[in-house]
Amino acid sequence: MTLNSLERRVLDSLDLDGMIRFIGELVAIPSYGGEETRAQRRMAEKLESLGFNVDTWMIDFSELSRHPEFSMSIPRDEGMGVVGTMGGGERSLILCGHIDTVDPGDLANWDTDPMKATVKEGSLYGRGVCDMKGGLAAALYAVKAVTDAGARLKGKLIYESCIGEEDGGCGALATCLRGYRADAGVIMEPSEAKLAPEVAGAMSFKAVVPGRSVHACVREEGVSAIEKFVTVFNGLKELEAERNKRVSNPLYRRYKTPYALNVGAIHGGQWPGTVPEKVTFEGRLGVAVGETQQHARAELEKKMNEIADGDPWLRDHRPTVEWSGYSFAPSRVPLDHPIVRTLASSVRDATGSEPVYEGMTYASDARLLINVGGTPTTVFGPGDVRVAHGADEHVSLAELETVARILALTVLRFLGCEG
Repeated sequence: MTLNSLERRVLDSLDLDGMIRFIGELVAIPSYGGEETRAQRRMAEKLESLGFNVDTWMIDFSELSRHPEFSMSIPRDEGMGVVGTMGGGERSLILCGHIDTVDPGDLANWDTDPMKATVKEGSLYGRGVCDMKGGLAAALYAVKAVTDAGARLKGKLIYESCIGEEDGGCGALATCLRGYRADAGVIMEPSEAKLAPEVAGAMSFKAVVPGRSVHACVREEGVSAIEKFVTVFNGLKELEAERNKRVSNPLYRRYKTPYALNVGAIHGGQWPGTVPEKVTFEGRLGVAVGETQQHARAELEKKMNEIADGDPWLRDHRPTVEWSGYSFAPSRVPLDHPIVRTLASSVRDATGSEPVYEGMTYASDARLLINVGGTPTTVFGPGDVRVAHGADEHVSLAELETVARILALTVLRFLGCEG
């Protein structure tokens, strides 16, 4: 397929400067730690200004928490849902992204102000530019290019700005339960402009390793929970290797450890002069595509029991595991699904290159759109997840433009248009 005159007109209408300015607006509005309402109100205003019919509502977390797919590890006093719709017709497409980001962290580690979008050496820097305010803006300005070119969509476009993705996906769940579903969906998470029909899952857990406290001067008469944690940690690294050794999925061939088991927080000990009596640690377990969360959970629990059985102290003072925090199921859409094929043709015609297909190792809201919303959903967006969540988060300006162009063609081709 080659570009027709309308598609060329749409691509020529892409407002790159406006897109960069809008990303800057979003970056300047903090949306981490469960405080997303101000950013959501700005998204609603923007959608309305671009001609969308806008639906906003305050999420009832008490009601939402009763759903079996509910997951939210950051407490919230309030949360807003924001959805814009445009067009009508039989075919429908969802463009979905999350407005929340992680905390900027230690500002001393940044070369730029994380709350100010800064252009430097061909990239845009700031908290959320990659994960994923850049993707939200690229999709929105792709749609703007369609309308600015005078194209009229034959199908229905649904644009979703969701809260709470980083800690479990409460916003996407609320949006699905609001009744929004479509023939297909695209989530603009950072995929390096690669087509990602498969996305891993992840679950967080908390574990406690017991010891026996004594005065440090007779250390050998106690049992250090920190030393026993090391035993547990080494055993969990064995589990990670065992689980990833089984991976034969060609979409993950770039990764040695596509389904990582990470210990992200450790708390232990009371005083330098006391042998520590307890270590509490929190971790994240990657869930393989095609694997159930129940199976992954059972494998970790089994390994913890094996570790305890092999240690004289832990055999009688067993570590405990609690599945708390977030829980993301993996997701998959077939490579031959119409949305994947449409994205692929758009990549070819927008870039002149063949599309690259790759599975993503992070978790996403795609599983909610698929499993709760009944919407086959793939991931495709600008940015590299390797720079997300850290200092100096950035995204290539060229990739933002490329993704916006590809999404504009995808909207035109999937929904049909005239004009």
